[in-house]
Amino acid sequence: MALAPAPARLEAHVPSPPAERAPWLLAIALGTLGVLALVGALSGVIGGGAARAPAASPPPVPLAAELPAPAALAPVAGQRAHGLAVIVGRPSAAQQSADARRFAGSSQAQIATRWMEGFYPIYAVAQETFAVNWLLLASIHLQESAFSTAPGTYRGLNFAHCCGGPMQFNVTNGPPSTWQLVSDSYRYGRRPAAYDHMTAAHPSIYDDFDSIMAAARLLSADGAEYRLDNRAWDAAYDYYGHDLTGVTYADQVLARAIGWSQHGFCIDCAVAPALIEAVHAAYGAPVQQALSSAAAAPARRPASAGSGARAGVRRGRGAAGARSGGGRRVRRPAPAP
Repeated sequence: MALAPAPARLEAHVPSPPAERAPWLLAIALGTLGVLALVGALSGVIGGGAARAPAASPPPVPLAAELPAPAALAPVAGQRAHGLAVIVGRPSAAQQSADARRFAGSSQAQIATRWMEGFYPIYAVAQETFAVNWLLLASIHLQESAFSTAPGTYRGLNFAHCCGGPMQFNVTNGPPSTWQLVSDSYRYGRRPAAYDHMTAAHPSIYDDFDSIMAAARLLSADGAEYRLDNRAWDAAYDYYGHDLTGVTYADQVLARAIGWSQHGFCIDCAVAPALIEAVHAAYGAPVQQALSSAAAAPARRPASAGSGARAGVRRGRGAAGARSGGGRRVRRPAPAP
């Protein structure tokens, strides 16, 4: 029998290499899928709906405010006294000075949009429940605690050791204290399912919903409505207190709210100086004149008559600083279902 050539015999025992076409096709397919997944993730097609909830929008503005016209200065006797029976606190000069510095920097805070989204449902409920423009409420929230971001908002009391929480309610005056008068306000509106700082027990000055609802009720009791006008200024003046720092406070609070109503809600925007000047000329200047005249009156009158000079300009203390509120009558709306 003839033998096959040696090279042929060797090749007969060597296995054939596998075909390379299938692995290459698999690699190309996997690479294509990876590219498509990356493009989908970057464009938000993949995972966008489940991972991110739609951003919350601010509540609708009930009324846009017009720029107020300057008011004629009236004598002290012509200043309207507030109709609510209140206890008027008198913060010290040091307290007023500290508040003035704090108010000057309140518009310079940098607040995250995501943080603010938790307050929008609360503002909406407060506006609907107590018929108070939510922009006035939000402006006071910024003025008092920089939208609850100021140090110590959720614990302890302020520098005057009287007030605490997002809206800086007084818990030491009275009895009853300002907080005790309106602490049950949360019962009249439906509490949002979730928000950033919900306490375990209610009412609490440290709970955002409880505090903001109480502030809205207090503003309503002091005459504030949807319009950002002289009644809104009076309510803001009452909220701080009846002194020159209170005038500055009310001017800034109302000017900021008017600006928001005209140009849209802006978390970190500063208040235009011209707008503050217009509000002061319309509402703050007459009260400032009355305060200055009343302060100078004891020097021209007998000591026994000094106390009566202030009666025409007191409107009562609200929540922050050395605030009072004893004897204040507040409206009781129907409880939420």
